[in-house]
Amino acid sequence: MDFETSKKRAIQLAQEINYHNDRYYNQDDPEISDFEYDMLLRELEDIEAKYPELITPDSPTQRVGGNRGEKFSPVVHNVPMESLHDSFSPDEIRDFDRRVREMIPNPEYVVEPKFDGLSVSCEYRNGVFVRGSTRGDGTTGEDVTENLMTIKSLPKRIKNAPAFLEVRGEVYMSVATFERIVAEQENNGEKPFKNPRNAAAGSLRQKDAKITAKRDLDIFVFNIQASEGYEPVTHVQSLDYLTELGFPTAFYHSFDDIDDVLAEIERIDEHRGDLPCDIDGAVVKLNNLSDRVLLGSTAKFPRWAEAYKYPPEEKETELLDIEVNVGRTGAITPVGIFKPVLLAGTTVSRATLHNEDFIRELGVSIGDTVLIRKAGEIIPEVLSVVHHIKGSEIYTLPEYCPSCGSKLVKEEGEAATRCTNTECPAQLLRHLIHFVSRDAMDIDGLGPAVLEQLLDVGLIKSFTDLYQLKSEDLSALERKGEKSANNLINAIEKSKKAEINRLVYALGIRHIGEKAAKLLCEHFLSIDRLFDASVEEISAIDGYGEIMAQSVYDYFHLEGTKHLIDKLKGLGVEMKPLQEKQKEGIFLGKTFVLTGTLPSMSRKEASLLIEKNGGKTSSSVSKKTDYVLAGEDAGSKLTKAQSLGVTIISEDELLDMIG
Repeated sequence: MDFETSKKRAIQLAQEINYHNDRYYNQDDPEISDFEYDMLLRELEDIEAKYPELITPDSPTQRVGGNRGEKFSPVVHNVPMESLHDSFSPDEIRDFDRRVREMIPNPEYVVEPKFDGLSVSCEYRNGVFVRGSTRGDGTTGEDVTENLMTIKSLPKRIKNAPAFLEVRGEVYMSVATFERIVAEQENNGEKPFKNPRNAAAGSLRQKDAKITAKRDLDIFVFNIQASEGYEPVTHVQSLDYLTELGFPTAFYHSFDDIDDVLAEIERIDEHRGDLPCDIDGAVVKLNNLSDRVLLGSTAKFPRWAEAYKYPPEEKETELLDIEVNVGRTGAITPVGIFKPVLLAGTTVSRATLHNEDFIRELGVSIGDTVLIRKAGEIIPEVLSVVHHIKGSEIYTLPEYCPSCGSKLVKEEGEAATRCTNTECPAQLLRHLIHFVSRDAMDIDGLGPAVLEQLLDVGLIKSFTDLYQLKSEDLSALERKGEKSANNLINAIEKSKKAEINRLVYALGIRHIGEKAAKLLCEHFLSIDRLFDASVEEISAIDGYGEIMAQSVYDYFHLEGTKHLIDKLKGLGVEMKPLQEKQKEGIFLGKTFVLTGTLPSMSRKEASLLIEKNGGKTSSSVSKKTDYVLAGEDAGSKLTKAQSLGVTIISEDELLDMIG
């Protein structure tokens, strides 16, 4: 590419990478695989290597991808938490070795597994854990001390410790825990985590440490960032010392020949399926710490370390059958059953085929040879059909629900095929689990196991049956004593006083989450008004679109909804109306989206200021957005606002508007 073409491409790549950085680091919800992201970054690096004049201080190649979030207090790191430069071939590792040998004649390297989790710093004073923080942008992170306290393997006190010790580690979620939580999320009709890394990051950055504790996170510690009273000479010495102090450390080996380094990288790849957690590569580090100081760092990476990233493993196998599952919202999910194959260290025999559109796009038939891989090294996915058997026909979903026999429907504009029968047995348990959950009717003690027992013995067949249970019904269940039964009855009675928004969320209306349910009920105030609301009236709510509005309208015009609500009322469910919000202030009716780092206040403080003056804040930019409040390092939201012609203001302009 010539200079002008390269310049345009570099700008485009920087915007795209910044968008994906925000999804990965700040929202814990990536849209592309790590490998696809790495290839975008490598393309930008290659352009900047050819045209160094295109390098800018804010280029994604020059800084760590994350930002300090707004949930937690900021922590300025004593020692910068740098990222690592990635290699994707043995030749690139040899290039790294060559660069090191230009300054260090006889280097010794340490090779360790590269964990795919969330990097954290943990500080100890006189052997007591006093503070823990995320990496953030490498200079400033978030204080997550309380959440790190829930990790059982992280020592809270260490014996014979130096006066001060700061260590760096990687918080991760084990494969077994990840698979258990994803199964629970799918059973509840929730959006499942994409991979263990994002599950770990999202769990550690919870405001409620009790939620973090339930996620069974773990940690490996791999570096001493700073210490007072202990000065190791080599990295191996520091790792041995950390192990003696009781920190969980991973395996590591040292080598003075680059061929041995490459052999160890290959060995780790061969055995990574034996590990309890996900790794995405291996790390090569210079062992001698004084040599590290001599080599120094770039703006983003240390020159004394290199990460080798493993490519996604892909294999061919035979599709033996397709199983059809029914989710909580009635969505039909086809699941491929394969001839078992070893992939990334584990045996794979099942993978989702998503929906009928996906099957048609790939042309999937039972008996085909398909290419599969593990997305994020964990969840199996079908990439393509390699070979069709002779005379095969593309698979089509059944016409009727495999659980209740009702006719399946596929609405225009939707990918999912659904069973719309609200009494469908396959959906009932998942509906009930959602109905009693903490953010819905909050019936404490009525967990999945108890609900399953109640269904098995025929005591409940719908939501309304919960409010007709008696103490003797519950005490007759296995492992339920009289006291436990009374506690459950009290919890059920207490839930009758829940506000209307909790009930609307509990009903499980498609596309309507907790926040959308509250917006709906703040606007219409009572359940009765929802039955009379038109699609136009619902879509007028700020934050609602046509799809959400149509979903609400359709639900409240289903034949059984009025009967269900009337029955709940008759059983004493109060459906308390929400108080109408006070409508006043200079920003009345205006919607703001906040992005980037503001000069003198956090985004949360700015949001409160906007709401205090009558405005609303939203997490995404749309045509309905009135203002985007942009600070430093504003990313994709700023770009979208510019494309839509939304007014962009600074913190000073916001304060001037308030006066």
